[in-house]
Amino acid sequence: MAVDELDTRILRLLLEQPRTSVREYARLLGVARGTLQARLDRLERDGVITGTAPSLSPAALGHPVLAFVHIEVTQGHLDDVGEALAAVPEIVEAFSITGGGDLLTRVVARDNAHLEDVVQKLISLPGVVRTRSEVALRERVPHRLLPLVESIGRTARK
Repeated sequence: MAVDELDTRILRLLLEQPRTSVREYARLLGVARGTLQARLDRLERDGVITGTAPSLSPAALGHPVLAFVHIEVTQGHLDDVGEALAAVPEIVEAFSITGGGDLLTRVVARDNAHLEDVVQKLISLPGVVRTRSEVALRERVPHRLLPLVESIGRTARK
């Protein structure tokens, strides 16, 4: 979907001021409330805006350890293992991937012992051949989308 300059300005505001009202967004952007609402509806319908939930910190919830766990799966069992991963609350994301392994998960834990327990749970799942874990030491670039949105907006203006 094409994102124009107004869409870019809307997305920037949503990212920078997520708790502002639609009326205030319209005022800040200098557009009619109906125009803004139509744009928001289209951005949601097209899958650009995927939710409005707050961003939560696993560390603040008592899970400061972050690991990336690669999972190798027996051929033909990728869907089954993927469904089983959804039942493990410490897995906050999982992706099927190319390269070294079949799945990449982002796992949070209370401490290293808890992480080991989670990995042992993963190893015991039917269809899992082996795992490889990498513990994150420090976040260097937090999850962000504003630079991408701004880059797309610059491209749209050309």
